Amino acid sequence: MAPARVLEPPKLLEFVEASYPDIGRSERLEAKVPLRLMIDARGNVTEAEVLEPAGHGFDEAAREAALRFRFESAKRNGQPMPSRIHYTYEFRLPPQEPPPPAPVEAAPAAVSPGPVAEEPIEVTVQGESAAERRRQSAEAVQVVETESIKREAADLGEAMARTESVGVRRAGGLGSRTRFSLGGLTDEQIRFFIDGVPLELAGFGSSLANVPVNLIQQVELYQGVVPIRFGIDALGGAVQLITDQDVRGTGAAASYELGSFDTHRFSARLRHLHAPSGFLIRANGFVDRTRNDYPMDVEVANERGKLEPARVYRFHDAYQAAGLGVEAGFVDRPWARRLLLRVFANTSDKELQNNTTATKPYGEVETGEVSVGSTLRYEQLFSQGLSAETIVGYTWRQSSFTDIGRCSYDWFGRCIFVLPQPGEVDSSAVDRHVEQHTGFGRFNLGWNAAPQHTLRLSLAPTYVTRVGEDLYLSAHQMLDPLTGARNLLSLVSGLEYQLNALGERLENIVFIKDYVQRAHAQKPLPDGGFWDLDQNSHRVGVGDSARLRISRQLYAKASYEWATRVPRPDELFGDGGIIVENLALKPETSHNINVGLTLESGSTRAGDFRANVNGFGRLADQLIVLLGQEAYLIYQNVFAARILGVAGAAGWTSPGQYLSLDGNITWQDFRNISDEGLFSQFEGQRIPNQPHLLANGSARFLLRDVLSSNDELSLTWHSRYVHTFFRAWAETGVTDSSVVIPSQFLHSVSLTYVIRRAPATLSWTVDVQNLTDARAYDFYGVQRPGRSIFAKLTAEL
Repeated sequence: MAPARVLEPPKLLEFVEASYPDIGRSERLEAKVPLRLMIDARGNVTEAEVLEPAGHGFDEAAREAALRFRFESAKRNGQPMPSRIHYTYEFRLPPQEPPPPAPVEAAPAAVSPGPVAEEPIEVTVQGESAAERRRQSAEAVQVVETESIKREAADLGEAMARTESVGVRRAGGLGSRTRFSLGGLTDEQIRFFIDGVPLELAGFGSSLANVPVNLIQQVELYQGVVPIRFGIDALGGAVQLITDQDVRGTGAAASYELGSFDTHRFSARLRHLHAPSGFLIRANGFVDRTRNDYPMDVEVANERGKLEPARVYRFHDAYQAAGLGVEAGFVDRPWARRLLLRVFANTSDKELQNNTTATKPYGEVETGEVSVGSTLRYEQLFSQGLSAETIVGYTWRQSSFTDIGRCSYDWFGRCIFVLPQPGEVDSSAVDRHVEQHTGFGRFNLGWNAAPQHTLRLSLAPTYVTRVGEDLYLSAHQMLDPLTGARNLLSLVSGLEYQLNALGERLENIVFIKDYVQRAHAQKPLPDGGFWDLDQNSHRVGVGDSARLRISRQLYAKASYEWATRVPRPDELFGDGGIIVENLALKPETSHNINVGLTLESGSTRAGDFRANVNGFGRLADQLIVLLGQEAYLIYQNVFAARILGVAGAAGWTSPGQYLSLDGNITWQDFRNISDEGLFSQFEGQRIPNQPHLLANGSARFLLRDVLSSNDELSLTWHSRYVHTFFRAWAETGVTDSSVVIPSQFLHSVSLTYVIRRAPATLSWTVDVQNLTDARAYDFYGVQRPGRSIFAKLTAEL
């Protein structure tokens, strides 16, 4: 019989004496402040939550001191790991001394604080306490931790695609346009955040897949029902990327990856805290570069002009990007839990190899983006159960799209003839530059009215102005539609009530949201003037999320939201590149429902077992979908759509963690149910370019203490299956291979070696992706890279 795991609780090494509150000392008050401390694998206290406020300044003093405690970390089978403990900080005053004889006048006796820390009253050792707490809340959320992913060469998009209900597809290799789907809904219907800031406004580019995975600690996926704190109008859910939240001491980490197609990726982060003052400074940065010159299968004309299959190498698909962010301010002060100012800059350039269906090659078309901005974050826990979190920011972003080449290229990169006028994409030259100014705010207030009752209020205004210029049109004194004024004002507000009942077995969150949008645009007229267009909308939404803990290992969730999403700037105004404007777009709404059951066995003699199954439904109206033409893309309303789906996952980890097996499967039926309008002729058909059956599997074999103590050697296998699907509307019985994406079964394998020598951790990885060199396709049949090899080195202090 396999031995049970040995769990060791954390041990306090360094106790910090709290400052006795002035009001408590003057009024001779004493208090006990119960805290929940989150301790990382290094023994640092990363969070200190006051469970029952005592008031009079005791809560703030106890929390500030506890955040500076130092522990010997919890251990599982001798391996350090994060933990959570309950800790009571007790404030006691020394007894008053009797006064001296009356004739003698003496100075008053000094009153010195005498805090006494009790031993922990409860210890819970777990893989990642913050993630576990979020995962088991009433919210419709999945949590993906990136600790092991960061050592692999897989990027963030690849890692997310391994999760049930999630699809991540690309129009090529690194840096290409990405389509992210969650529960069937895609693209702008899903909103992306990093530490509470909209991703496109945070200096990491607008694509989740291209965010460096080594800068991310965990990912939260909210399916269809989104908490009010995000202040968004998402229709299908939200994705929250969380960076390293450790603010204790000094730390640094870096990673470097190189591999096929001349790919190089570097990322780094560092921080330093001046403990006496609470002053924190931290920075992160990344540099990516690749040629993306992988082979692909196309049809080319032979000497007689007849098309025949050929394998060619992509010759105009290079990508490079870089970003830098610096954050400074104060943490864990009596007047602010967080007061941090962040400034950032980001740039990216991408060559465009072909049209959306990969039937026409390009040789000189390019896109680019530059953004700079700043955010100011303030967080504080006040007395009487009040808390506040505020983020305000400004971002300037410039995107460019250049198509002024005079050659028509073939798939071998040869200029086969000179064009009568510049422009490869649409027989007309384009040199567009679009500037966007965005100001935004997120204001969240919370009030713990009673131990089991919490109220939250959220306000999230956003203002966008956009101006542009087509340099080619301006040089030729032609009407430039980009010069028209365009601005967008939106306000999303919400009110939320959370109830914990039945001894915290039941958690329920009910909320209401309000959406307001004011859009203004100038549309060009044939006579050279502009026509002012205004679009105003006001909607209200409601929702509810509940979690019932059936037993310690088993809990059920159910959630519903009547969601609204107003069109985004790129949808209304285009992106200045291959996405064209559509000022007639209407807001989309959806009734979203989720029902799920989760089993987490915890440690048993047979290992750890985990499983979950979730059903979801979406009934959407005025659904906005990105549709492709040969030379451009456009967002359009599909008048009604229905999504039904089920996703399940199961996993097992052996005693000692030597072997881990995980698998998941997602089935989703995404159909057009419009009986009138533009798409009525396709009523009852599946929405095109959307896989309906996906599956993932992984196996990880781990050995510890291989060459030295505390080292690890792991071999990981990942597999993915995508069932055949149509890339265009398909009539019953259509079997033309040109509109069918065939089934795909892809594999990857990685070998990782980790060395832990206090205070550093080093890891080396060799990763082979698409091991069998299978043909891989994403949306519109664009071929993805074949077999590729990458090596990655990471270091952490």
